Amino acid sequence: MSKQIIYRIAILFCSTFIVHCSFAQGLSLNAQNKAQARYEIDAKRKGVNPTDKDALPRSREFIRLDSTYYVGYMYEGMYKFDRSADYLGYKNAIIPLQKAFDLMDKDYNKMFHGIYNSIDNLIQGFPKYQDLYMIFTALKGCYDNVEMPDEGMALVNRIQSYGFKNDYGFELCYQRSWMYHRNRFFTSAKYDFLKNSVQENEQMAFQWCYNGLAYIKRYEADNDATFGPAQSEQRVLTLYHNLALLHCFNKNYDSSEYYYEKLAEGGRVSWNNYGSMKSEIGDFATSQEYFSKDMYKSYEHFLREPYYYLPQLYVYAGRTKDAINMCQEMISESGSTPGFGWYNIALGRSYLYDGQLDSCEFALDKAANFKELHIGTTLTQNQYDFTINLLRVQLYDKKLAQEKFLNKGWWYSPTSLYNIAAYKAQKMTAEYVVVNQLMANPERDRLVYDLFCSESTSTFDEAWYLMKDFSPQYFTKKYTAYQQTDKRENIQKYFKLFSAKFKYEKGDEKEAMKDLENMDRTTTADTANEKLFIARVYENLAQAYNSNGEKTKFATYSAALMDEYPQIIPFAGIPLSMRLSVSGIDDAVTKDVTKQVKDCNINFTDAAGNGTADAKILFNKKGSSYEALITVRSGNGKLIVNNERLIFKKAEGAGSEIALRLFGKGGAVVFDPPPAPEKK
Repeated sequence: MSKQIIYRIAILFCSTFIVHCSFAQGLSLNAQNKAQARYEIDAKRKGVNPTDKDALPRSREFIRLDSTYYVGYMYEGMYKFDRSADYLGYKNAIIPLQKAFDLMDKDYNKMFHGIYNSIDNLIQGFPKYQDLYMIFTALKGCYDNVEMPDEGMALVNRIQSYGFKNDYGFELCYQRSWMYHRNRFFTSAKYDFLKNSVQENEQMAFQWCYNGLAYIKRYEADNDATFGPAQSEQRVLTLYHNLALLHCFNKNYDSSEYYYEKLAEGGRVSWNNYGSMKSEIGDFATSQEYFSKDMYKSYEHFLREPYYYLPQLYVYAGRTKDAINMCQEMISESGSTPGFGWYNIALGRSYLYDGQLDSCEFALDKAANFKELHIGTTLTQNQYDFTINLLRVQLYDKKLAQEKFLNKGWWYSPTSLYNIAAYKAQKMTAEYVVVNQLMANPERDRLVYDLFCSESTSTFDEAWYLMKDFSPQYFTKKYTAYQQTDKRENIQKYFKLFSAKFKYEKGDEKEAMKDLENMDRTTTADTANEKLFIARVYENLAQAYNSNGEKTKFATYSAALMDEYPQIIPFAGIPLSMRLSVSGIDDAVTKDVTKQVKDCNINFTDAAGNGTADAKILFNKKGSSYEALITVRSGNGKLIVNNERLIFKKAEGAGSEIALRLFGKGGAVVFDPPPAPEKK
C-alpha cells in the first residue's frame, strides 16, 4: 500500500473520529440541557397546582423549556379538564392529557413496571406514580364524558400493562366492570370491547368485579406488608359498589341489599343508588329518605341524581308543588352545567302532574334544546331523548283532554275541534318517535315494561300512556304473567292495575271492574307515598261507573279521587258533581268569568251531599285588576284548595284557569292568558 493511500485513510479516520466525538459531545450537552430544563420545571411546578388559575401560563412555559417532558401537557390538560362543563371543553382537554400520558409512558414505562418490586422503588417513583394517577383519572373522565368508551378501555389496558400489584385509585377491574354495564345495550359493532347482547355485557361486568376481588386477594400478603393489614378494605368496597348496582339491575334484590349494607357499614354507600334500589322494590318512603341523604353531597359538574329522582317520588306522593320547587331551585343553582337538562325533564314532569301543561311544555323544550352530558351516571342520551318524548305523549294526551274539559260543548265548536285535531296529530307524531325508540332499545322489557327499574328515567304512569294505545291483548298477557314471575311484593299491585286497565281497553269491562274493585278492597298501599297509584284505581272505577250510569258508586269514587289526587280529574273525562258559590264584585267581567267556569265539564248542582264537592269563589277588585279567592272542599269534606289567589285584568281565559284551579292546579298568582295556537 502506498504512503499516499495510507495518509488518506488516516485523514479519513481522524475526520470521522472528530465528527463522532463532536456528535457524542452534542448529545451529552443536549442531555445535560434537557436534564437541567426538567429540573427547572420540577422546581417551578412546586408552587402551582395543575388546577390553579396560573397553571395554563405555567404549562406554556414548561412546554417551551422542554416539549418532550410530560409536565407541561399535564398542566394544560388538568387546567382544561377542571374547568370543563360541556362537550367541547372535555374534547379540548383530551389532546394535552393524551400527549402527557404518551410522553410519561415513553420515559417511565420501565420504572412503572418495577415500582412495586421494592419499597425503595415505590418511594423513589411515587411522585411520578401520583402524576400518572392524576393524568389517568382526568383522561378517563374526559373519555367517559364525551362517550368514547373504546378509548377509555384502551387507556385502562395501558395501565394494566404495568402489572401493578396494587392499583388503588386506578381500580382497573372496577373501571372495566362499569364500562360494560354503562354500555351494555350496545354491541361490538359499536364499541370493540363489548359483547353482542345485554346479557353478555352484564356477565362481563360481573366477571370483572370477581376478577378484581381475586386480584386483591392474590397480592394481599405483599400489600399488607407494605401498606398495613387494612389496605384492601376500601378497594373491596369499590367493587361492592358495582356489585350492588349490578345485582339490582339483574333483579337479585337480596344480593343487592347485602352489598349496600356492607357499603353502609364501611362508610362508602351511595345513598342515591341505595334509594334507587328501594324505589325499584316499592319501598318509596325509605327511597325518599335515602335520596335526601345525598342531596347536599358535592357533585361538581355532575348530574345530582337525587334532584331528578326525588321529584319523581314526590309526584307519586301527590306532592307536585314540592317537586316543582325542588326542580326550580336546582335549575337556578346549577345553571347550564351537566344535569341542567335532566332537571328540566323532572320539572316538566312535575308541572304535568300538577296540571300546568304550558309550563310543562316549556320545560321539556328547554331540555330538548340543551346539549346534556351524562357525567358520573349510567343514564344515557338514548334515555334522555326517550323520556322527553314519552312525556310529550302524555302532554298532548292531556292537552286533548283539557280542551274537552274546558268546553263541554267541544263537539260543535270549530275552534275546539281544530285544537283537538292538532293535539291528536302531535300525539301521534310523538308516539311514532317513542315507539321507534322503544323498538330499537334491547332493554325495553327491563326499563319500561317492568314499570320500576333503578336504571329507568321514566315512571310506571308514563309507561301506561305509551302502551295504552297499542295491543291491549298482548299487554294483558304480559302483566298477568308478571304477577306469577316477579318477586317484588310491593310492585305486584301495579302489575294488577295494568292488567285490569288493559282488560278494560280490550273490552273485558266486567272482569276489569271486578279486578279493580278487588284491588280497592284488599290492596295495601303506602297512603302517603303511593297516592298516584291509589288515584289511578279510583279514576278507573269512577270512569267505569260513570259509563255504566251507576251514580252512587261514581260519586263515591270520584270524591275519593279528588281526596287523593284532584289534579287528575280535569283530564279523566269525569264530570264531578260540585256546588258552586260565587260572591263579591258582580259586573260584566266577573259574570263572563263565572260563565266560563260553568261551561267546563263539571256537573254543577245546588244539591249538597252524595259526594258533591263544595267550591267558593270570592271576587274582589282593586283598580283595574280583579282578584279571585278560591276555596274547595271535596265531597268527603277534605280541604283541597284554601284561599287560592288569582289576579287578572280581563275575562279572557280567566274562567278556564279558575276551573282548573278548583282541582288543585298551581300556577302564578297573576294570570297572563297564553296566546291562542296558530292555525297552519
